[in-house]
Amino acid sequence: MAIDVEKKRREEVQTVREIIKIYCRGHKHKRNPGDTLCRDCQFMADYALQRLEKCPRMDIKTFCSVCPIHCYGQQEAAKIKEIMRYGGPRMLFVHPLMALRHILIEWRTRHGLRKKEAVVRR
Repeated sequence: MAIDVEKKRREEVQTVREIIKIYCRGHKHKRNPGDTLCRDCQFMADYALQRLEKCPRMDIKTFCSVCPIHCYGQQEAAKIKEIMRYGGPRMLFVHPLMALRHILIEWRTRHGLRKKEAVVRR
């Protein structure tokens, strides 16, 4: 089964963008008229999307949080973690299909890791 890396990248970009929007709206950040994000959240969105565009492991990784390559700076990693913790659970109410897809991928990843661990222990 071949993985469409560009499709996967587009889906991840869309997911990250939506989670950042949820965070920005939820914290009532001051936005300019017509903008969907405040200046700080726009910076984080641009930063995250830039990292996703250059990701060398997009074909094999599931999420940045489980990737062995740490391409985020220390401050940006802490901020995106805060954003994901807030916006991730709320995705279920705003974009339920996108959230369920994310949950399914995470479950399959963890389930696969458990199987490998069981084989190694024997």
